[in-house]
Parts: sequence; C-alpha cells; structure tokens
Amino acid sequence: MRAILLSGGLALIISLLGTRYAIRLLSAKGYGQEIREDGPTSHHTKRGTPTMGGTVIILSAVVSYFAAKLITQDLPTASAMLLIFLFVGMGLVGFLDDFIKIYRQRNLGLRSKAKMIGQTVVAVVFGVLALSPWLEDDRGRTPASLHISFIRDFEWLALPAILVIAIIWVIITGFSNAVNLTDGLDGLAAGASMMVFGAYTLVNIWQNNQWCGQIDITYGRCYEVRDPLDLAIVSAAITGACFGFLWWNASPAQIFMGDTGSLSLGGALAGLAILTRTEMLLLVLGGLFVVETLSVMLQVGYFKATGGKRIFRMAPLHHHFEMLGWEQVTVVIRFWIITGLCVAAGLGVFYAEWVAGT
Repeated sequence: MRAILLSGGLALIISLLGTRYAIRLLSAKGYGQEIREDGPTSHHTKRGTPTMGGTVIILSAVVSYFAAKLITQDLPTASAMLLIFLFVGMGLVGFLDDFIKIYRQRNLGLRSKAKMIGQTVVAVVFGVLALSPWLEDDRGRTPASLHISFIRDFEWLALPAILVIAIIWVIITGFSNAVNLTDGLDGLAAGASMMVFGAYTLVNIWQNNQWCGQIDITYGRCYEVRDPLDLAIVSAAITGACFGFLWWNASPAQIFMGDTGSLSLGGALAGLAILTRTEMLLLVLGGLFVVETLSVMLQVGYFKATGGKRIFRMAPLHHHFEMLGWEQVTVVIRFWIITGLCVAAGLGVFYAEWVAGT
C-alpha cells in the first residue's frame, strides 16, 4: 500500500511541476496545436496552444513507478513492465503523430494507415508477451489469459492463442483511439481518464486483497490475476500524473496532451483491462469513451448510407453539444459526471459480483 501512495503522490507532484516547465519550453520552441478548420469556431482561438503534454504524463507516471519500487526495495513484475511497455509504446506512436503536425504546421499528422501500423505493432508485441509461457509465475499464470473475461475469466470459454491476440489488438487499438476521439475539449480526456484509472487502482487493490495466490482466503471467490498489487502501483501513478496535468489542461487549457497523451492513456486502460481479467468491465468503467466512439461510427455510417445526411451536428458527441450552444465548460463537467456514474456503476458491479459469489 505504501508503494501505491508513493507512486500516485510522486506522479502528481512531478506532473504538476513538470507540465508548467513543459508549457514554457514548448511555447518557446513554437510547438503549438493546429486546429481543424471544420470544427467549432470557438476552437480557433486555441491555435498555437502548446501540445504534446502527454509526454509529461508518461514521464511522470514511469519515473514515479520506478521511484516507488526503489524506495520500497521491491522488484518490478512482468505485468507492470508489460503495462508500462504498452503505455510508452502507444505514447511513441502519438508523439510521432504530434511531431509531424507541428513540423509540417498542419492538423494531420501520421497517415491513418501509418498510425494503425504503429498501434498494431505495439499491441501485437504486448499480446504475444502477455501470453508467453516465459512470463509465467510460480503458479503457472501468465499476465494475460486465454479466456474472455468480465469481472473474472469465463473458464468455460477458452480460445486459441492467435484469436486472443487478435482480440487484444482490437481492445488496445479500439480504446486508444476512443480516448483520442474524446480528447477534443479542455480537460475532458484528462479528467475522465483520471477517474477510470482511479477506479482500476481500487479494483487492483481489491484483487490483491482477495488474490488466489494467498493461502488465507476464506471468504468469497479469489481472483486469478498475475500481479495485482504492482498493477495498482502503475495505475495509481497514471492517476496522479493525470491529476497534475489537469491543473494546466482545465479550461482555458494552457497545454494539450495531444495524441502522445490520448493514445498512451487509452492503451494503458486497455492493458489494465486485459491484465486484470476485466475486459468487458472496461466498457462500463470507460462508458464515456465507448459512447464517444459510437457517435463517430454512427455518424460516418449514417452519412455514407444516406448520401450525406447526419445524425449529429458534428462528431464526436461533445462537439454536437457545442454546436447546440453549450459552453465548453458545461459539456466537460457534464461528461465528467457521466464518467463518474459509469465508474460508480462499474465498481458497484465488480463488488456485487464478489458478494454474490460468497
């Protein structure tokens, strides 16, 4: 528990101070955000705001995790290292996208195919390693499972490894892009991500307390997770990093996280769901990201099917409410409330399942 508090607290402080320094550095170098011309006109005033702030989130979380492990004199686990690999790897893909936007002074960074290739490479490497027998613990558990899961594995539904890797790819690329789509208003993605990562910190703590690796579990069903406590440390670090970044990213934002931040945060959420055996529960905890993505899919599908008609005034969904006349702050706060409700519902279902299984 001490390591969890250390990682979260250190990440918050490093992110809070580091983001302020990043704003000055990026502003001095002219690394500003380009704004899409077809978006709400109120966004045009944001042109030139420093971007790539996600770099601070990544560095803060990673440094804080290893600092906490060093202070507590504990070794990193396979699950935590895989999650950090996914977190940093997706961040690198986003960084390339952001850098191209800045270098070429345009709103389009990496081509969609190039970005998907980068995400695919990171996701597939993660999936292969997570299922590798080389990373089995002394109980024979690999970081990821060959079973589909909701709150724990469906033991009756074992799948071939190649199919599981394909599912892992869908989850990781889907959620990294979902957070990327949500990152369109000041503080929206950072605040929502902070709440979901906070929820996963609690999930991991509970899984550690009721871990099947302990011999004194006498009440309720235990959880077959490879390294629940270490996953909680990483999750707490990312939560703290988002918290510190949000101070500067809240409206009016002085810095944007860019694709560097949104792709890494989405990838890490997907990684946590896979490593904690809660893939389907992520759809509840991260309900806002799911709805934002569905709004884009519905808009594009309906537009093509009807020859130009639209369901929403603009997608993703947060822009629709802006076009209706809602203030940006109003949209963000109400979407935060929706995220809070999703997190509460997800945690409630998680705990209720354990109680019902006793």
